[in-house]
Amino acid sequence: MKYLLLIFIGIVFFLSCKKDKVAYEPTPYQLDIPAHFPSMQIPEDNPMTVEGVELGRYLFYEKKLSGDNSMSCASCHAPANAFSDGNQFSAGIDGILGSRNSMALINLGWNEFFFWDGRSKTLEEQILLPVRDPIEMHETWTRAMQKIKNDQDYRNRFYKAFNTDKADSTHAAKAIAQFLRTMISGNSKFDVMYKHENGLPLSASEQVIYNSISLNEWGGYDLFKSLNGADCFHCHNGPLMQVKKFSNNGLDATFTDLGRGAITGNSNDNGKFKVPTLRNIEFSAPYMHDGRLATLDDVINHYSHFIQISPTIDPLIEFASQGGVQLDAQEKNLIKQFLLTLSDEEFINNPAFKAP
Repeated sequence: MKYLLLIFIGIVFFLSCKKDKVAYEPTPYQLDIPAHFPSMQIPEDNPMTVEGVELGRYLFYEKKLSGDNSMSCASCHAPANAFSDGNQFSAGIDGILGSRNSMALINLGWNEFFFWDGRSKTLEEQILLPVRDPIEMHETWTRAMQKIKNDQDYRNRFYKAFNTDKADSTHAAKAIAQFLRTMISGNSKFDVMYKHENGLPLSASEQVIYNSISLNEWGGYDLFKSLNGADCFHCHNGPLMQVKKFSNNGLDATFTDLGRGAITGNSNDNGKFKVPTLRNIEFSAPYMHDGRLATLDDVINHYSHFIQISPTIDPLIEFASQGGVQLDAQEKNLIKQFLLTLSDEEFINNPAFKAP
């Protein structure tokens, strides 16, 4: 009876690890990239597939990736907040607060470094870190993947996406990266303004939007780009509304967070952080790397009056010596109205980006 019991347990274990009879027939995924956007470079070792994207979507919302099965990636990157966290700092599964604001996940397929300090060079690499971070999801990837692979549906999904019965953290990161690359925001009032400004054709629906753009919104856009106005264009331009650089934007005269400098060890990088996109800025409050500014009005006031001088201040902040660009109340209102044109309701409400 003892031997029969052991054989029975062995059979049950074997069957629990076995996937269904599913085929590996990956379907190429066609990204819906707006015509006025640059092309997206996809890693050769992680081509986009329908199966991979769908698996990544499941994993993005999967709480089993955390140590106590209570937190997923989406816990700190909610759709309503442009896939950021509405709190200044996010709390991990142990109730410990982080020290930086959760970044919005928008158009990441065009980014070349990740996190506020740029410590990860690829999206796949970035995805690996929050799971094992003790102040975030606080789990080992070995245990997380064991929990995932105990689910027969997941075993089937990994096989269909990657042709493997032995999925590991690398496969999970690749799947989530594929999903994140589909999260493209390019359907705002600003996009119509940008296309018109650059002589690109407008569709019939875009023409309707163009006709609705107010003089104040156009005025705010002009002020946004003006060297003698708000002077925002140096760090936020093009269809992505983001320059690929690290910048000290005058938040502090002395630093409690070295930012990029803590990664490079170069004092010239102290106080510099990744320039974020301004897309969907209406939804992604609070602002700055530490979430210290609660509202868009606070952001506009910072660049108008409260710039702090330090050795690494971005030289493109040309009016730093006088505290900022000194916008008056009317100009601040115009800038705010323009910033609201960057809102993409279709993006934050896209069912393809929500929990499956």
